Amino acid sequence: MIFFAACAANQGDLVSEEARKAGSEDVRQTQSGVEFEGSWETGMRFCLYSRVASRLLMALYIDEDTTSDEELYESTLALPWEDWITPEKTIKVTCTTQSCSWIRNNHYAALKVKDGICDHLKEKFDGKRPDVDIEHPDIEFHVHVQGDVVKWYADFSGEALHQRGYREDQTEAVLKEHLAAALISRSEWKKTVNDGDPGIFMDPFCGSGTIAIEAALMAADIAPGLIRKRPYAFQTLPGFDENLWASLLEEAEGRRRKALDERDIRIYASDISGKAIRIAKEAAARAGVDGLIDFKEKDFTQFTEKDVPGDKGFIVTDPPYGERMRVEDIDRLYTDIGYTLQTYFKGWRATILTGSSDLLTNIDMKPDRTNSLYNGGILCQAAHYIIFTDEEREALIERAKEKKRIRLSTPLSEGAEIVYRKIMKNLDSLKGEMEKEGVTCYRIYDADIPEYAAAIDVYEGKWINLSEYAAPDYIERETAEARLNEIILATERATGIDLENIFVKERRSQKGKNQYNRLATSNRFNIVRENGLRLLVNFQDYLDTGVFLDHRPVRKMIQEMAEGKRFLNLFCYTGTATLNAIKGGAVSTVSVDASSTYLDWAIENLKINGYPTDIGNFFYRDDAIDWLWETYDRYDLIFCDPPTFSNSKDRRTFDVQRDHWKLIRAAAMHLAEGGTLIFSTNFRRFRMDERILEDFSVEDITAKTIGKDFENDPNIHKCYLIKNKVKVSVPKRKSFRIRNEERY
Repeated sequence: MIFFAACAANQGDLVSEEARKAGSEDVRQTQSGVEFEGSWETGMRFCLYSRVASRLLMALYIDEDTTSDEELYESTLALPWEDWITPEKTIKVTCTTQSCSWIRNNHYAALKVKDGICDHLKEKFDGKRPDVDIEHPDIEFHVHVQGDVVKWYADFSGEALHQRGYREDQTEAVLKEHLAAALISRSEWKKTVNDGDPGIFMDPFCGSGTIAIEAALMAADIAPGLIRKRPYAFQTLPGFDENLWASLLEEAEGRRRKALDERDIRIYASDISGKAIRIAKEAAARAGVDGLIDFKEKDFTQFTEKDVPGDKGFIVTDPPYGERMRVEDIDRLYTDIGYTLQTYFKGWRATILTGSSDLLTNIDMKPDRTNSLYNGGILCQAAHYIIFTDEEREALIERAKEKKRIRLSTPLSEGAEIVYRKIMKNLDSLKGEMEKEGVTCYRIYDADIPEYAAAIDVYEGKWINLSEYAAPDYIERETAEARLNEIILATERATGIDLENIFVKERRSQKGKNQYNRLATSNRFNIVRENGLRLLVNFQDYLDTGVFLDHRPVRKMIQEMAEGKRFLNLFCYTGTATLNAIKGGAVSTVSVDASSTYLDWAIENLKINGYPTDIGNFFYRDDAIDWLWETYDRYDLIFCDPPTFSNSKDRRTFDVQRDHWKLIRAAAMHLAEGGTLIFSTNFRRFRMDERILEDFSVEDITAKTIGKDFENDPNIHKCYLIKNKVKVSVPKRKSFRIRNEERY
C-alpha cells in the first residue's frame, strides 16, 4: 500500500521517522507531507503511534496522464469503486492541486470526482448511488492532482490525528497537540526520553496544559491512539483486520505499562492563571496522565531558587507573544524570562516558542540552534538555549580569550598588514581631535586602499560598523572574501575591539524598497553619545546604524541655530536632527517620516534623553512630500535630507536630482518670514536646479559640514542653506516742478 501523511510545514523529517518506526522502508518527503509504502499493519501502527502527523491517506488508484476535468471524470468513472463502498454508505470528496493548469477550482474538481464515483456505482447497483455527507461520511475520498498525475485516496485516519480527545475546555492561546509534540521532539529532552531516562521536564507557561500532557504521553510511552475517543476511519474500510488491530493495541498497552514501571517521570507545569491550571488538570485527567504532572499556579517571573525542582532539567514552553498584550508588557515579560532562566536555572536546557522572533532578543541569551514551525498560520520560532553554569561560563570565557590571544599573536598577511598600517595612521591623525571635540563615533577608514574597499566606523571605542563595498563582478568571490577577512583582522588589531563587536555588512547600490530592507531581527540597541545627547544605534538589523556620521556637523549646526525656533524635520529617520533642535532650545518640533519603525526609533531617542513625546514634539507617519502639500503650518528652521531614490505607494518614484526642485519649493512654502531651510543630500553627482538658484537665496555650505574624518571624501554629501528672497518695495518716483525745472 502507498500512504500519504499530511503534516505541518517543516515537520516532514519527524513524520518520516514516525513512518520508519511504523515499519516502512520506503519513505519520501514531499512539499505537503510524507509518502511511504507499507502494509495495512504499517498504516494502522502509524495512526496509533504518530504524534506529529495530522492525517493519513491510503492511495487507491493512480493515473499519470489526465489533462482535463472531463478526463478526470472519465478516469474516475472507470475505477472499481464497488471495492470500497456500496450505495447504502455516505461519502465525501475533497481535492487538492499542485502545478496543475487545467483545474481552476478545487471544489469543482471534487464535484467531478464525486459524480464519477456515484455514476459508476449507479451502473453497478441498478441506479442506486451513495449520498453525500459533509459532516460525518462513512468514507471520505480525496483526490490530489499534480500536473497530469492524479491520485485517488481513501481517508485512513478519519478524525485529525492531533485530536487526541483530552481537550474540551481551553485557554485563549492554544497550541495544537501535534505541534506541541513537534516542539518537544525538537528539544534536547526528547533525546533523554529515547534513552529511557526522561529527566526533569517543565513548562512554566502551560496554559491549557498541552505541552506538559504531550510530554507525559512521550515519557510514559503512551501511544496517542490509546487515548483517542473516536474510532479510526480504517476500522470501517474493507480489508480491516480486527484481530491485527487488537494485537497492536495490546502491544501499545504493554509498552505503556513497561515505561511506567521503569521510568522516573518528573513533569512540572505552572501558569500565572488559576483558570488555566484547572483546565490543564482536567485535560491531563482525560489523557490519563494527571498522576505524572505536578501542576502549580505560579508566575514564572516570580520564581525563586526553591521553585526549581533540580540542578539539571529541560524547559519547553510557549509564552505569550504579544497577540493580547501591550508591547511594553510583552518586552518586559521576555526580559524577565531571561533573567529568571539565567538566575535560577543554570545548568538547564530551554526551548522557547514564540510567534515574534524579535522578542527573543529580550531574553539576552544566544540560542544554540533554532527551528521554525507554523501555529495556526503564524510562523513561529523555536529557540533552544543552553543555560550555562558559572563554571561553564568561565570556561567559555577562558577559551574565547585563548582563541583571541592566538589570533592576535599570529602575523597578519601582507594585505592585512597594509590595511592595519593605514587604519593606524588614520587613528593617529583623528583620535586627538575627535577627543578634543568630544566626538566618540567617527570614520577611521573609507576604501583608502582601493583593493580593500570598505567603510569602517568606530562607535564609542566599543563597536565597529564595517560596511564592505560590493566587489566588481570581475573580482572572484574567493578573492573578495579573503580581502574582507583581512580587513576584519586588521581592524581588530588596530582598534583592539573584539571580533564579536565588529559588525560586517555589504554595501551595494540600493533602489526602491530594498534600500530599507531589514538585514536581521535582533532588535538589539546600544547607546552612543553625540553633542551632549544619547542616541540609540542598531548594528545588526539595518544597513545603516541609525546615525549618519557624515551629518554630525550638520546636526551640531542645527543645535546652534534652533534656539526659540519652530523646527521641522522632513524624512526624519531616527530623529537625531530633532534631538539636536530640542537640545538647542527649539520651542516646538515636528518630525515626518513614512516609516513607523523609524518614527518609533525617533520617539525612543527622545525618551532616553528625557524629552517629552506628547507636548511640543510631534511625529507624523506620512510621505513627506504629500505632508507638505496637505498642511499649512510655518517653521523657522526646516531640515530636509531626502533619500536619493525611493518608491511611494501613492505616487511615482522620487529621484533627488530630478525632483528636488519640487521638494524644495514645497518646503519653502512652510518657511516663516526669515526662516531657513537646510537641504542635504548624499547623491554624489548632485547639482542644484537653476530654478532654485534663481528663485531663492541659496548658500552652499558643504565644505563647512564635512568633518575631519570625512575630509578625504568631500563628496560624501552636499548641503545648502536656502531662504526665501527678501522682496524690497521701491516707492514710485514722483515728478515735481521747481522754478520751471522738472526734478525727480
